[in-house]
Amino acid sequence: MARYSKKQRPSEETTAEAMKIARATQRPGQTKEQTKLIANGIQKGIDQYKKQQKAKLREMNKRKKKDSPPTDDDALNQEITTLAPNQGKANKLPWMLLLFSWLLFAVYLLFSLR
Repeated sequence: MARYSKKQRPSEETTAEAMKIARATQRPGQTKEQTKLIANGIQKGIDQYKKQQKAKLREMNKRKKKDSPPTDDDALNQEITTLAPNQGKANKLPWMLLLFSWLLFAVYLLFSLR
């Protein structure tokens, strides 16, 4: 015997709100059964909307957690691994730029003195 049902029952607030909307849109000559059917449809729509909003909120929380700054240990480990491979390139770049600027300066002096 299962203690908990897999199918969740809608909240009383949702049921009451759906019935209120169904009664507000009730047409003359509409039976109570038809109104209940309309209320059930509205209730299912509300439940589906709430599920979608919860899923969006979970996705936003996942992205927020993923984008949040890492802890000190994680940051230190990541920093060490990212600095090691790029260290050689980082040291060469300023020297290459300095050499290139001196070459351009020499070319400028050669053409400007003539």
